[in-house]
Amino acid sequence: MRTRAATACDRLSGRHAITVVTRDAAPPWVPGSPPPAVGSCPDHACSFAGPLRDDEHVRYDRVMRPRHEPVSRRDRPAKPALSKAGVVAAAVRITRDEGLEKVTMRRLATELDTGPASLYVYVANMAELHGAVLDELLGELDLSPEQPLTELLTSVTRLLYDYPSVARSVLTLRPSGPHYLRLIDSILTLLGEQGVPVTQAAWGVDILLQHAIATAAEHGTRAERATTPNPERTAAGPGDGRRRPGHDEADLLRGVTDTDHPAITAVGNHLMSGTAEQRMRWAFTTLIAGIATTPTPEP
Repeated sequence: MRTRAATACDRLSGRHAITVVTRDAAPPWVPGSPPPAVGSCPDHACSFAGPLRDDEHVRYDRVMRPRHEPVSRRDRPAKPALSKAGVVAAAVRITRDEGLEKVTMRRLATELDTGPASLYVYVANMAELHGAVLDELLGELDLSPEQPLTELLTSVTRLLYDYPSVARSVLTLRPSGPHYLRLIDSILTLLGEQGVPVTQAAWGVDILLQHAIATAAEHGTRAERATTPNPERTAAGPGDGRRRPGHDEADLLRGVTDTDHPAITAVGNHLMSGTAEQRMRWAFTTLIAGIATTPTPEP
């Protein structure tokens, strides 16, 4: 009897040949004696043994069962890959729910199921992260130049009024990002349409945005001190009532006399008149007019 090892498994039929035995004057097999042919399958660690019957030409030692897909032993799904967009999205989510003060690298690492050091691959520092958060929030607005300039600036201020901690943060940094650049481009476009010289428009952008951010930081912080369910999402907006000074400021004005401060006494209640919305629009209109008529100094 001659034997030769099979070269491959018969995957189509669900079986695999371990040894092919051909009848070539095969001697009879005596029970109790070693089998005439023994082979092995290196892929499946199976073996073949035993003689062929009269009607056999090939013998398969077993049926190859389909392999099962491996099942993870983790109790939770695999973590999504880290990215800057994912880090910023987590920071924005925390800012909406709890305020920017709660956005720390350690808190973000917990949210993203990673280590704090891993996050610095995507954001260099907290200042860059705060700028990215602002840029994402600006993406909620219509930043196109197809609107009056005062409307554009007012919408930015209203947005930041709801996030005073973001307004306070960006006062000390220079934001960047596609939405922020879109905002600057629209302001320059609208100033140009009003005939503002290029240099004055370039300088004016900084003044207008500084006023918008500082106004939001001031009014938002005042409203934030009131009792609200969420300190970041304030209950009142810029146009929800009259401008109200703090208790210390009100007490100070009540102590003013005509003898000591005649000019303050002369204007009286006009110092606190008007709604926050009216004052905001008037301020932007005044700034735009001043930018348009005040030339920059010669270099």
